[in-house]
Amino acid sequence: MTATDRSIELINTAAQAAADKLAHDIIAYDVSDVLSITDAFLLASAPNDRQVKSIVDEVEERLSKELGAKPVRREGDREARWVLLDYVDIVVHVQHSEERVFYALERLWKDCPELDLPADAKATRGKAAEHAKLQAEEDSAELGELR
Repeated sequence: MTATDRSIELINTAAQAAADKLAHDIIAYDVSDVLSITDAFLLASAPNDRQVKSIVDEVEERLSKELGAKPVRREGDREARWVLLDYVDIVVHVQHSEERVFYALERLWKDCPELDLPADAKATRGKAAEHAKLQAEEDSAELGELR
């Protein structure tokens, strides 16, 4: 089995929405061969809770407006550390960068085929590492000023 045209349409729209809200490291996997409950997973992350929420809201709004899709389940809202949107055909995971590193969902699904995504979404690869490096440099500079 492979992801359906509907799943791919949902994934691409969700990936573009996440990219538009500056999500990091957007990637999608076709999990239809290993899971009977859904066709594909979309993973995205952000460096803070507010941005996680913003990405989730944008994905939800765009899928509803453009494709008439509403999630059957939404989990993880209160903490905004890891929000899951379940659309049956696809599941969108938006994680805080720390959760993304800790849970490493990519390791779990690395044997599944990666789905092609819009250019804007592909361009987000490596953004989390870039952000972490900049943050470390800023923290180190602040420490230097305090001394």
